[in-house]
Amino acid sequence: MKKTLTAYLMPTIIQIVVIAIIVFVLRGIGFELGYGTALGIILIVAGGISSALWGAVYQCKFKGNSPRRILTDFFCLRQSAKAYSLVVIFLLIDFASVIVSGGFHIESLWTPIVLFLKAILVGGVEEIGWRYTFQPELEKKISYVAAALCTFITWGIWHVLFFYIDGTLLGLNATQLLFFMMGLLTNSFILSCMYRISGSLWICVMTHALINAGSQMTNTDNVAISVAAKLVCIMISIILVYRGVRSENR
Repeated sequence: MKKTLTAYLMPTIIQIVVIAIIVFVLRGIGFELGYGTALGIILIVAGGISSALWGAVYQCKFKGNSPRRILTDFFCLRQSAKAYSLVVIFLLIDFASVIVSGGFHIESLWTPIVLFLKAILVGGVEEIGWRYTFQPELEKKISYVAAALCTFITWGIWHVLFFYIDGTLLGLNATQLLFFMMGLLTNSFILSCMYRISGSLWICVMTHALINAGSQMTNTDNVAISVAAKLVCIMISIILVYRGVRSENR
């Protein structure tokens, strides 16, 4: 675990912290940053790529995987029907409150496609670090639930720093941030469960991208149903993983 912390987590966090400090200094002296400026986009990319970059470095250095192998795993669409079916089930439960309240806002047929493709690069690429590299290494030393919680905490810190860099954090109130963190906790369990069951980076990338795209199309939501649905997703994830562990031990 020490190797994972020092060779993956530490450089990932250090990189995004350094970028956040640069953003803080530049804003302090009057620079306009964010998605509307070239410098802002460069800093957003530099911070956002940190988990994928150091996950790839770790894979190449310690797991013997080449960049080509990582890229192949990233876009390996040929997966089992069971894995894809499980993705659909998780998404239906996770977005149950939005579906019930008719809360999806889709401007055109192209909107979901564009948002999904964008989310692969903006969010899905993170999976090279968190699920493909970090959590599997943690699970060699600690339980699945403990590993998912550790991933959630570090992933949450990473996201807060990223949201500061891209300017999103400045527009979030405490309630919105709390609800986002609950969604992140749920995603930590869903995505780690999907990786544990399928062993597929692509499945995690796709699921992450679909969750992000769906969230961007959400207009209204029922908070009570949403919280209940997220708890159900977490429980299902734990049950599926430990059922698989029992089967492996037989």
